[in-house]
Order: sequence, then C-alpha cells, then structure tokens
Amino acid sequence: MINGAHVVIYTRDAEADRAFFRDVLGWAHVDAGHGWLIFRAPPAEVAFHPAEGEPSHELMLMCDDIDATTAELTEKGVEFTLPLQEARWGRVTRFRLPGGGEVGLYEPRHPRA
Repeated sequence: MINGAHVVIYTRDAEADRAFFRDVLGWAHVDAGHGWLIFRAPPAEVAFHPAEGEPSHELMLMCDDIDATTAELTEKGVEFTLPLQEARWGRVTRFRLPGGGEVGLYEPRHPRA
C-alpha cells in the first residue's frame, strides 16, 4: 500500500532552493549523496480543485498563524509575491524561492485531514 509521497520541485537553482529549505525554513533533511538533500515534509493533505485549461499541480505549505509566520519569514529576507488574502477556506499568500519558483502559504479555516 502507499505509505508516503515524494514532492519534486523543478527549479532553475536547486542548490539555492535546497539551502532555503534547510537554512530559512529549517526543515530536517538527509543527504542522499553528493549534496542531494531530501527534506522531511510536515504532515500533508491532498485536495482536488476543478481546472480550466491544462491540469497543473501546486505546493502550498500550511501554518497555524500566518501573521506570525510571514513576519518571521520576512525577517529572514523572504519575498512575498501575493498580498495576504482572505478566502472562505483560509488566509493565503505566496512567496518566491531563490530558484524563481513560488510556494503558497496558508492558514486553513477548514478541518485538517
């Protein structure tokens, strides 16, 4: 049976994004060899949303207090690319990774799976 998920983030600067997850987010990791870091992710959920056009995938990290989390990340130099927004399902923003990608960050209002 399936016992986990492995998320792959394609990036223009893998080293910088690995350093970001290691040093800024502080995620635990292992070195799979030659500096190829694999990070332990927090508990996860999977949701399916309707799409117009081609299907796609998105990584959104969750937090309990988005105001405190964005303040802490801002102090560490993280660039937020979306002003904090209120949605019926939670409060959401996005931040830029050093390699150019973006990751969503939200404080859910819905029951956690």
